[in-house]
Amino acid sequence: MVFTLAGGLGIFLLGMKNMSDGMQAVAGASLRRLIGAVTNNRILAATVGVVVTCIVQSSSITTVMVVGFVNSGVMGLAQGIGVIMGANIGTTITGWILVLKVGKYGLPLLGFSAFAYLFSKGERWRYWAMFLMGVGMVFFGLEIMKDACSVIKEVPDFEAWFAKFNADNYWGVLKCAAVGCVLTTLVQSSSATLGITISLATQGVISYPTAAALVLGENIGTTITAFLASLGTTTHARRAAYFHVIFNLFGVLWITLIFQWYIRLIQSIIGVDVAEAVMVDGSATFPNVVAAIAATHSVFNVANTLLFLPFATPMVRFLEWIVPGRSYKEKPKLTDLDVLILETPLLAIEQSRREVLKMGDGCLKMLDWLLQLMNEEQPDKALADRLKQRERVLDSVQDEVAEFITGLLSSGNVSHSTAEEARLQLRLADEYESISDYIANLDKFDRKLRRDGFRFTESQREDLGQLNRHIAEYVASVHECLAKNNRNVSASTGAAAKRIRDEVKSLRRKHLEELSTGPMPPVVSVAFLAALNAYVRVRDHAHNIAETISREK
Repeated sequence: MVFTLAGGLGIFLLGMKNMSDGMQAVAGASLRRLIGAVTNNRILAATVGVVVTCIVQSSSITTVMVVGFVNSGVMGLAQGIGVIMGANIGTTITGWILVLKVGKYGLPLLGFSAFAYLFSKGERWRYWAMFLMGVGMVFFGLEIMKDACSVIKEVPDFEAWFAKFNADNYWGVLKCAAVGCVLTTLVQSSSATLGITISLATQGVISYPTAAALVLGENIGTTITAFLASLGTTTHARRAAYFHVIFNLFGVLWITLIFQWYIRLIQSIIGVDVAEAVMVDGSATFPNVVAAIAATHSVFNVANTLLFLPFATPMVRFLEWIVPGRSYKEKPKLTDLDVLILETPLLAIEQSRREVLKMGDGCLKMLDWLLQLMNEEQPDKALADRLKQRERVLDSVQDEVAEFITGLLSSGNVSHSTAEEARLQLRLADEYESISDYIANLDKFDRKLRRDGFRFTESQREDLGQLNRHIAEYVASVHECLAKNNRNVSASTGAAAKRIRDEVKSLRRKHLEELSTGPMPPVVSVAFLAALNAYVRVRDHAHNIAETISREK
């Protein structure tokens, strides 16, 4: 019995993972748009939480993801609270999937979809097959667990032990809820515990009220995942995780006070007799209890969300009171990247994309500062230090992006398209970092001339200033195409790239003519030619970015 139950649970959990991975890959673009749609509107945030959890098939993944977003500063605490409440509703979809009386079709569905997964050439079809394979494994695993639980009724000792857990009074409800909480904490999946509960209830090992109390406890046990994920994170992330615990704990406490009335309400809603038995192979089963358990889970989470939604703002203030902020700067890294988000590769790749775009913004600022520094009569040390610091920051950001993307690629559950985009982002980050290096070098040439008592001539400063503006416009155009996913970047910026190349050639010829018509200090001549070469390298790296964008699929 133990081996059969463990095998069924393992297949069930693997099926849930395949369902999650398959849906994430298929609905990747929609998932990104949904997360981007989260605002301070608590109803919209809760709706996003519901939909995202239905897609990823796990409230734990959604909640950990929210903790990661809040930790990185991408999502505010009020937004995160709304998404977490919605995630609790979304996770109830698992129970309703199990209501479908297609358990006997689980194995055929698993078999046919496995063939489609193995032999399909199109990536999208393969991920649809993975999703359906997961559905088949969930139903097949549940059938195996039901068979294992049917043995319990034939062993008097087991049946006597289970009889100790009966939700016929208030303390019995609390005891059953505690068992559900502990079991979910150990398994780290409320869906798996729900599957076990349904298996026990359909075989008549436990009554419907006991199953309902176990489900309530599972809501508390599932909070441990986000709580553990919040350890070592920022104050805001810990507040989000604490809210998840408070939200579920308070909900279970108030629903247990009206538990007997609540389960009668559920039975009246579903309109079937949960105690009605059906004989299968000579043993009694209770199929109607599945719908009752699913309804118990859904109605509880919907009611709890509706109860908490009006108090979202006071709840934020309460969390700020119980988890006070720290006196020092908490952000340990320069980027908003968080390893917690690696659980959802499609959102993780969007996070790294945002950091690459920030690198491009940094390069454009550096070009503006460089132009100011060249035109200053007296050296502006503060602005020069800011430019040097920005270059060092972009070096560190590139390292963090590379480390994050490497972790993403090594996670093992990344689709081909996501992996390809990750590799392109690595190159883009390297190109932007190289641009920042050459901009910093341009400032060094000017500062070295000033230290030696020289300056570019007025004509040279004017020419370099004009070239700087043209380069900045070109880099900005390429960067805008990247931000807007414009694949026609080469066509829209190719003419500007050619004009810059011709402009540099013209300036070189002009410089050689000036050398032949009058004396010029060698250090000035060398610095001017080096500056032209540096600008050419900035243009080349921007051109590489344009080519990379054009090749994206």
